[in-house]
Amino acid sequence: MKASLKPGLAISKTIVVDEARCIGFMGKEGMVYATPRMVSDVEYTCRDFLLEHLDAGEDSVGAHVSIDHLAATPLGLKVVIEAKITEVDRRRVTFEFTVTDPIEPCGRGKHVRFVVETAKSRERLAAKRAKAGLK
Repeated sequence: MKASLKPGLAISKTIVVDEARCIGFMGKEGMVYATPRMVSDVEYTCRDFLLEHLDAGEDSVGAHVSIDHLAATPLGLKVVIEAKITEVDRRRVTFEFTVTDPIEPCGRGKHVRFVVETAKSRERLAAKRAKAGLK
């Protein structure tokens, strides 16, 4: 990890709520931003931001997400994800985030990621696959 990784750093990312990000079980007029996609968008926003502060051979993995999905965001609206690092404890990085559409806040929560060495992670996964009888 680079010395630049510290609490207080923040990121803002705008995303268009397209069909792939929506639930579809209420028909076209009922298509809204799905909670699992909101979680995914938050995770990728935080991961991509962390990459700027990691050394070669490092990445991060999600370990915890706590989210309140506060309001429905219809298909076609934009949302802004704002995430701020609140704690760095060795390899554990904690974010607080909000998700806001043009009308109102639609999500908020906490996300924890761990910085990992990609080579070691691949070795552990290979060992687990072998133990499970997978190739």
